[in-house]
Amino acid sequence: MALTAVDRSLIQRCLNHASGAWNDFVDRFLGLIYHVVHHTAFLRSTPLPPEDTEDVVAEILLQLVANDYAALRQFRGESSLATYLTVVARRICVHELARRAAARDAQPATDGHALDNGRETPAKAEAGLENLEEVHKLLSKLPSKEREVVRLCYLEGRSYEEISTALHIPINSIGPILTRARKRLRKNVKHAPPRVTAAQVEAKNKA
Repeated sequence: MALTAVDRSLIQRCLNHASGAWNDFVDRFLGLIYHVVHHTAFLRSTPLPPEDTEDVVAEILLQLVANDYAALRQFRGESSLATYLTVVARRICVHELARRAAARDAQPATDGHALDNGRETPAKAEAGLENLEEVHKLLSKLPSKEREVVRLCYLEGRSYEEISTALHIPINSIGPILTRARKRLRKNVKHAPPRVTAAQVEAKNKA
């Protein structure tokens, strides 16, 4: 199925940073993204608890807005938007599952202390948050020190080492701070809706 007029308009609104466009996008496709994550984890025999599922979904949303919605800009309209998002979401999900598996395998077995597996490279999808009004809501809800960590990482693309030096905080505290920030982002995009299939989304697009 080709790109619908409704989805074409939604993409353009997001690219133009129109007020409410991202929320409309999330409302329309969040269920599909959750379905892709659940199905991909099932096919790879990698059960995900609810909190990990939400983390993966949040990562997909962040990568969709990265670099001024680069993923949407690359969409050529040769299929439905739902089909395209399914492919993108599945690729990101597979990468995240592999990264988490590698992080678990890398945990030391001698002293019983896990590595800082929450650490992420700032020059990833998070950098695209500067294009969303949601980041300003996020910052306003954080304590001053956490707000500064988020600002340096998300808006300025600083490395963990640079943030640690600038704010005089332990480098292993930065990952947990950003994890809490992502949880606030997930709250902004509402609770997960009931699971839907790609076919259901396609049917809705035809209506």
